[in-house]
Amino acid sequence: MLRQLELSAAMHDTLIAHCQARGIGFFSTGFDIPSLDYLASLGAERFKIPSGEITNLPYLRHVGAFGKPIILSTGMASLGEIEAALKALEAAGTPRSRITVLHCNTEYPTPMADVNLRGMVTIGQAFGVAVGYSDHTPGIEVPIAAVALCARVIEKHLTLDRTLPGPDHKASLEPDAFTAMVHAIRNIEQALGDGIKLPRPSEAKNRPIARKSLVAARPIRAGEPFTPENVIAKRPGTGLSPMRWDDVMGRFAGRDYTNDELIEL
Repeated sequence: MLRQLELSAAMHDTLIAHCQARGIGFFSTGFDIPSLDYLASLGAERFKIPSGEITNLPYLRHVGAFGKPIILSTGMASLGEIEAALKALEAAGTPRSRITVLHCNTEYPTPMADVNLRGMVTIGQAFGVAVGYSDHTPGIEVPIAAVALCARVIEKHLTLDRTLPGPDHKASLEPDAFTAMVHAIRNIEQALGDGIKLPRPSEAKNRPIARKSLVAARPIRAGEPFTPENVIAKRPGTGLSPMRWDDVMGRFAGRDYTNDELIEL
């Protein structure tokens, strides 16, 4: 099966030209050192290390020596094995700042109970690296959730037909579903925001409508003290905030107030 799927040099040239025409970055996974050298000869700007090579020290040293950005997949790996791989890549010449570590489960398709997205968060916290998620679940919800957590990279397999023979297709997305996933991820990226809790521009108009002001609960005569009996909080929020309640209670009205008139200090 693998022999039938091998790409020739001419096919690589075609793919690279197509990527350039579409404004898409080309990169590929080399599973051995000759393949890595071939990709480097094609001008590869980054390298993807598959899960199966995370314990292959000569391979890791060879990739790290390129000094290019690396995406490291960690299916089947423990934290200790990830740490050892990172150290090997760094020692070979690729700083940790250029490495993105993908949380991954290598079962196709991955059972939901074995996804363990929190493991991705743990990787980022343990090693101070950018993290992502390599997804082999059947749908689109898990990679979307990964982005909501902290994923900077999503890997998802694409197929033209999920019924085709071979292990990957059932865990892949057809084009329409892949498009839906990308749109959802872009929405989540916007929705995450900057983390600063402040009123957003879109809700500014709602503030005076939804909030309340201190108003006269009944007519109040000048010189009469403000009390819980003659002051109440009502919409709209265009006057004194009810958070000023303690400042108002016990003070004396400086003028007459009609029912529902905004209280002034």
